[in-house]
Amino acid sequence: EVRGGQRVLYCSGQLSVDPEGKPMHPGDMPAQMNAALDNVEALLKAAGFCLADIVRLNIYTTDMDSCLKSFDVLITRLTQAGCRHACSLFGVTRLAWVETLVEIEATAVSG
Repeated sequence: EVRGGQRVLYCSGQLSVDPEGKPMHPGDMPAQMNAALDNVEALLKAAGFCLADIVRLNIYTTDMDSCLKSFDVLITRLTQAGCRHACSLFGVTRLAWVETLVEIEATAVSG
């Protein structure tokens, strides 16, 4: 439940890509998770939000086992930022680039 939220930001899926859109860290799930979350955080900051404002995450992965083994990468970072969110994790056949293993969508609310 969100009470008193006045602004909502819906972030489209973010991948492990550099500013030019080139995939980064092929085969390295923890590094891709961090890079994708870096891209989410950059979107949030550009709109005046922060990681703590995230209320919902959808995470898509092409390798569920590897994602679950590396999930603490995301949880630790989000917890340290004060984020308390709902989350869904989906296994998918493929993402935009074959090299990408994980994609993160976020919804953020600020009061």
